[in-house]
Amino acid sequence: MTVQAFLNSSSGRGRRIILWRHGQTSWNLERRFQGSTDIELTAEGVAQAARAARLLASLKPDAIVASDLSRAAATAGELAALTGLEVAHEEGLRETYAGAWQGLTHEEIVATYGEEYAAWKRGEPVRRGGGELETEVADRAAPVVLRHADKLPDGGTLVVVSHGGTIRTTIGRLLGLDSYLWEGLGGLSNCCWSVLGEGARGWRLLEHNAGTLPEPVLGDDT
Repeated sequence: MTVQAFLNSSSGRGRRIILWRHGQTSWNLERRFQGSTDIELTAEGVAQAARAARLLASLKPDAIVASDLSRAAATAGELAALTGLEVAHEEGLRETYAGAWQGLTHEEIVATYGEEYAAWKRGEPVRRGGGELETEVADRAAPVVLRHADKLPDGGTLVVVSHGGTIRTTIGRLLGLDSYLWEGLGGLSNCCWSVLGEGARGWRLLEHNAGTLPEPVLGDDT
């Protein structure tokens, strides 16, 4: 078998997954931990979603699935309006539930839960604010992504609209990385995205935090 024949036979179905973070919210600007709290997009967040949707529509996606929280659903709606695709809303794609941390600013979290915050940054399994472990977020989100990806045609593209922390843990799980290494995947700026492609050994990270221009990362995953 030639090298090209091997690549053709072992590259899988050639599917692509685009994991797209929602647009800006007021809590992002305030560096306030959102988690599963349902916070709407700002006017700038809507504009970000519309701008990014024009780029993503050019990739001719076959399906869109989104978190059912309004900031993700509204972001997905901008792409749906351009493509004519329906959005499947999934609770499993919500951001990490972080209990008592939710609604607090970064400074308030460090001041009140300093040891817990430090342990999380060291890579220890921590239920931030009494909420979910990062591995538990991956446990619920990654199967949702794979279930929708499995419905794609060969060479098809799925757009997943979710949240920074959930996207990071999902990428880590789909790449087969140990959870301790997930922090090595930097956060996503508002309305930026990462791309996974199907290769001979499984999913591969093709792009990360892609968008029109670099933007600061504002959100729960900083």
